[in-house]
Amino acid sequence: MRYRELGRSGMSVSEIGYGTWGIGESASGWVGATEDESVRALHRGIDLGVNFLDTARGYGESERIVGRVVRERPGDEVLVATKVGPRNGMWPAPDGLDPAETFPGAHIRESVETSLRATGLDHFDVLQFHVWSDEWVGRGDWLETIAALKQEGKIRLFGVSVNDHEPGNALALVRSGTVDSVQVIYNIFDQSPADALLPACVEHGVGVIVRVALDEGGLTGRITAGTTFPEGDVRARYFRGDRPAQVEERVAAIVADLGIAPDEIAEYALRFVLSSPAVSTVIPGMRSVRNVERNTALSDGRPLTADQLAVLAEHRWQRNFYS
Repeated sequence: MRYRELGRSGMSVSEIGYGTWGIGESASGWVGATEDESVRALHRGIDLGVNFLDTARGYGESERIVGRVVRERPGDEVLVATKVGPRNGMWPAPDGLDPAETFPGAHIRESVETSLRATGLDHFDVLQFHVWSDEWVGRGDWLETIAALKQEGKIRLFGVSVNDHEPGNALALVRSGTVDSVQVIYNIFDQSPADALLPACVEHGVGVIVRVALDEGGLTGRITAGTTFPEGDVRARYFRGDRPAQVEERVAAIVADLGIAPDEIAEYALRFVLSSPAVSTVIPGMRSVRNVERNTALSDGRPLTADQLAVLAEHRWQRNFYS
């Protein structure tokens, strides 16, 4: 496993991190995981050098399971990031909201305390807001609450999870110098963070945590025109209608242009993300030991070539399947 600095923080993170939205039987929006397999997969990831686990208050039993695994590894330095959901429950954050509606100080503190109890940990290495709007820069009492939580040792760093497909909506925050990391969707289809957000993060020393590198499974080669998901699974909505057929066609074009086998697309998707020096870590969701072993093996220092990146630059696909 190779490691990168999380911006200017001095924190060293595994370039393959671990997204834990879908772990456990009660995973929020995901169907099919078991706690036993999730625990085995988390332990295997740590065995293979993963030291960055990303969870959230809104991820079902994820915080509890992550805390259990971390406490079972007292000799390993495992970094845990969690998220505070907006008080008003609105994902993503629309324009025009006051930060007093979304992240008032009392709500932030209550959420952190609840998350600490759920995990059994005494602090979080990164605390992130689960939505963000640049309209909130310089407004509300959230920043002083974050400063107090840092001073109390309950959190080390502060970050935000940028609204889906809105990387430009965190530029003012990054430039303000008040944030340590941003979590953003960045993949072969949505390359827009590279236009302005990633350069701004490099300039201002802000760490970059990449989510949805595999497009919720779209960039694995397993989504075809006939693919369906169980009722209640977030992917049933994400890949509704003719979207699977659209994805299949787009992936086939990428595979053809790169001259690779169809089952190699996931590897190239992760290598695409890691080819950016602005990226600190990528956090694919991993619910099995097999997925952990496959993804961590890509941390081998072999970025894509300039020619391969040029090919992939032609495969931008701006759309929002979350809407």
